[in-house]
Amino acid sequence: MLMFATPVVASVLGLAAVGLFAGAANAQSVQQQAVGTWTLVSVTVDGPIKAEPYGPNPHGIMFLDAGGRFSVSIVRAGVPKFASDNRTKGTDAENTAAVHGSLAYFGSYTISEPGSSITVKIEASNYPNFGGETQQRVFAFNGDEMTVLNPAPSGGGVAKQVWKRAK
Repeated sequence: MLMFATPVVASVLGLAAVGLFAGAANAQSVQQQAVGTWTLVSVTVDGPIKAEPYGPNPHGIMFLDAGGRFSVSIVRAGVPKFASDNRTKGTDAENTAAVHGSLAYFGSYTISEPGSSITVKIEASNYPNFGGETQQRVFAFNGDEMTVLNPAPSGGGVAKQVWKRAK
């Protein structure tokens, strides 16, 4: 069983409540609201140290299709280009910057309407440890924005992602 500090539990429960009330006010189901293409606004991690793991202006896209498939790609703004202009010939420093500055994964998902939670089954990722994992997140909508809380990101703490519906 995962144990979280009181502020984290309050944040997760508060986000779930916001999602429930927003969903009640909207004729669309949570599933219908989630389906689509989303662009990343921000990623923050609240833990022993608050951080922006992909910097202040990350780039990202998330696809959630109506059939239960998803894909997420996040890249830190300003990751340096490889001097060799060949992705297989990066230096150790270039490879480290590329790995630390990106995350991509895909698979299938299900949404729990009552709890405004999404469970993702990750098929593969550029972070190999995610492959085959099942992870749960809580989310809420505010207009064209979706906030997703991940209570157990790979780097620790609690990750908060804010996504805006692509137009």
